[in-house]
Amino acid sequence: MTIGEGEKIRMDYNYDLDPQERRHLAWHETLELHELIAFSSVGLMKTKMGMGKIKDQALRSIYTQSIGDLEGNIRELLRFIPMAPNAREEDDLRNPDDAFYAGDLLAFFKTAVRNYGIAITETATPELKQVLKKQMVGAVDAHTRIYNYMYQRGLYPSYQLDKLLANDVNLARKALSMRY
Repeated sequence: MTIGEGEKIRMDYNYDLDPQERRHLAWHETLELHELIAFSSVGLMKTKMGMGKIKDQALRSIYTQSIGDLEGNIRELLRFIPMAPNAREEDDLRNPDDAFYAGDLLAFFKTAVRNYGIAITETATPELKQVLKKQMVGAVDAHTRIYNYMYQRGLYPSYQLDKLLANDVNLARKALSMRY
């Protein structure tokens, strides 16, 4: 591929690495793995908690299938934790209820910020756009508050990848072992 007079870029990347060369996940893969395990575990816990309140058989069937799917997905993802850079398991000394509810609120505000951003780009009415921008800033501030709460209490050790992943493993195990 030529980009300018006399300049060339090599485009012969080798993604077919020898398995011995792929002994661990890349950092960005590890962070995506963390996000998916944490998000799926909280979702599984909420789905199991809601199961007892659902009376409609068709909806119960959908929930049952969703629980099975989420459990399978989490188990598949957990297999990659040992491949994460510096991954190791630790005991979870956190209050499980506080950790669950704080993590759920963190995920909610993260998603809210994304949703506001999308809505803003789709809005043509200036007054509505201003309201959405104001509310998005509020969601960012709320996300910051809950993140700081979690970080200060060791519930979200974002600068310690090994502890972050250990928290994910513990959360996933709790979600998988919950009865519904």
